[in-house]
Order: sequence, then structure tokens, then C-alpha cells
Amino acid sequence: MARRNSRKMASVAYPDLTLDARGSVSLIDEEAMLEGRQSFWKDVWSGIFSNKAAFISLLFILILGLVALVTKVFPQVLPYDPFAQDLKNTLLGPSAAHWCGTDLQGRDIFCRILVGTQISLTVGFSAVAISLSIGVLLGAVSGYRGRRTDAVVMRVMDMMLAIPSILLAIALMAALGKGVEKAVIAIGLVSIPEYARIVRSEILSIKESDYVAAARVIGDSDSKIIFRHILPNVLPSIIVRATLGISTAVLDTAALGFLGLGVQPPLAEWGDMLGRGRDEILRAPWLMLFPGLAIMSTVLAFNLLGNGIRDGLDPKTRKR
Repeated sequence: MARRNSRKMASVAYPDLTLDARGSVSLIDEEAMLEGRQSFWKDVWSGIFSNKAAFISLLFILILGLVALVTKVFPQVLPYDPFAQDLKNTLLGPSAAHWCGTDLQGRDIFCRILVGTQISLTVGFSAVAISLSIGVLLGAVSGYRGRRTDAVVMRVMDMMLAIPSILLAIALMAALGKGVEKAVIAIGLVSIPEYARIVRSEILSIKESDYVAAARVIGDSDSKIIFRHILPNVLPSIIVRATLGISTAVLDTAALGFLGLGVQPPLAEWGDMLGRGRDEILRAPWLMLFPGLAIMSTVLAFNLLGNGIRDGLDPKTRKR
């Protein structure tokens, strides 16, 4: 009787499962799962294309990526060497020769902004990759296992959240040292609690669903249940938060550079350019104006793109 009830529950509550001739449960509806994935990404693109701001932001981000790639692979396309000092042309204002002017060492600011795209995007995406992978894993284990595991993991996350992220990043940079790699690690680590708490909260509501109970009935392992049946349903929240997280990482990178703790000269980084031009803000405002516009535009683009993705994945928005 109990066995018959478990079969019935599996066949009703778990749409991707069915009973074979012997009465055992087997996965057969792979086409339905594939259709669900296609529908998910269709909603993502629909949210972007139906939102003009999100679509323009996506184009802007793609252009930034192209600029970073071209200036990395073919640096000779730049009109000036962004690292070569020319003390005869220091603090020249914007002109036809130097669109964004020159800095205190006579370097072309426009070329340095283009090259700085490499560092900002690299740190942004790499830091999010670190925080996303660790945060999702911790949140999934904490939410699914519960009890003591949940208490220990969440208390550690709460202690990290109690400290402002930028202060924690500064402390980590002071311990690790200066450099691009250290900035990636520091910014990635301070963002882990956000992803862990998002995934945990989603899993707490999902793990009691009928299809999860059916997966337990057929003997699926905990890891398979988490990664195959639960996390795909958390994916919308993760994607939206990761997109917004890139903008936060770019901003944190600029903040560390402004304080002199991030990328060091002669490398070009927008925050470092801001920090070195603040003493000349009245005499040469372009030293801070153009790097500041680059930071603002990039952060705004990722935020608007995240909003567009969120609208596409929100059922209430899709019904309008």
C-alpha cells in the first residue's frame, strides 16, 4: 500500500517522472525540461528587448567588451600610448588632438579610459564569478540541510554583512596586498553573503515542494536534488543579482583605486585616475570628469540591464 502511494505521489507531483512497466520511476520527459529552459531564456531576452533602456545598456556593455578585447589584443589601434609619459604636454585640455585632455604626466586620458575598460570588466566579472560560485553553494547547502548547518553558515554570513562591504574589502586588500588579482579576491569575498542569503531563502520555500518530495521517494541524492531540481528554479534570482553585482564590483574597484589600494600605476584604472586628479579638480577638471563619466555609465548600464532581465522574469510584468 505504501509503495503504491509513493508511486502515485511521484507520478502526480513530479511532471518529469513516469512509471515504467515494472512500476518503477524513471525520467523520460527530457523534452519538457528542454522546453522549460528555452522558455526561461526567451523570457530573459524578451525582458531586455521590450525595455529600451535595458537594450541600449546591453549594446553599451557589448561595446565596452569589444573595446577591452581590441585594446588588449591590438594596442596599436590606440592613437597614443596610454602608458608613455610626455612631460611637454601635461594638463592639456580637451581638444581635437586629445579628446579628453592629458593628465599630470602628459598621457592621453581618452586612451587610458579605453584601456581601463579591461581592468574594470575583468575585476567585475571575475569577482562576481567568485562570489556567485561560493555563495550559491553555501546558500544551497544551508537552506537544504537546515538545522545546525544552516545556523553556522548564516551566522558567518551575518557577521560579514555586519561590516560595510567597502570597509571589509579595504581590510582584505590591506592583508592581501595591492594588485588586480588581490582586488578580484577581496571584492569577490565580500559579496558572498548576498548570494548565499538569496539562494537560502529561495530554497527554504522550494525544498518542501511536491516534486522535491517525489525526487526523494525515487532515491535521488541530495546533491542531485539541489543541482538538478532546486537550483534551476532559483536561477532567475541569481541571474538578476549577478548582473547587478557586476555594477557593484566595478564601483568597488573604482573605490579601491581611488583610495590607492587597488590597481597600481602604470596600469590605467578609472578609480585610480580619479584619485590622482582630485588635487587638480579646479585647475584641470577633465582629470576627474571623464573617468567619472566612464564609471557612472558602466554602473548605470549594468543596473538597467539587470532591471530589464528582472522584468522579463517577473510573471506580473509579463502579463501587462
